[in-house]
Amino acid sequence: HVANKDDLLNGITDLVLEEIELPDGGEAWKDALRRHAISAHDVLVAHPWACRLALSPATVSLASVRRAEWMLQQLREGGFSPEVTYHAYHALDAHILGFTLWQLGHGIVDAEHLRELAAEFFRRFGPDEYPYLREHAEQHFAGFGGEGKGAYELVLDLILDGLEQERPAA
Repeated sequence: HVANKDDLLNGITDLVLEEIELPDGGEAWKDALRRHAISAHDVLVAHPWACRLALSPATVSLASVRRAEWMLQQLREGGFSPEVTYHAYHALDAHILGFTLWQLGHGIVDAEHLRELAAEFFRRFGPDEYPYLREHAEQHFAGFGGEGKGAYELVLDLILDGLEQERPAA
């Protein structure tokens, strides 16, 4: 039994967030955080409703607390100062949750509908107007970015590489 709707939402959010990997195999901070971030993204994409709940201040999730503690521990034990850790945690969590939420919000599963929207847009504007947007749309239709590292991992690696430069020399 649950006391109310909030308890139910907290419970199901907790179950989803518990699926996120928290590597404990003695990996370097960067590798562990990368694996965690990819796992978090994959789990939240698999449960698209959970990302908004995970971001909600009304959601009280023990799995979310454990996840935050784990991330902070990786950064502090990875040699980062408390100040850099503070910002690094927020940058990583914002990327994990923010990018995932953006991706879920922009997901148009009906490719034909997307083509119709693009065709209408380009009918309204000449071929020389918005050439880069046209190029970008054509990349979508050609399946661009379907192989190799996608935007999520590209930006994740940029964040992690940038953080690495903030670590004191060992």
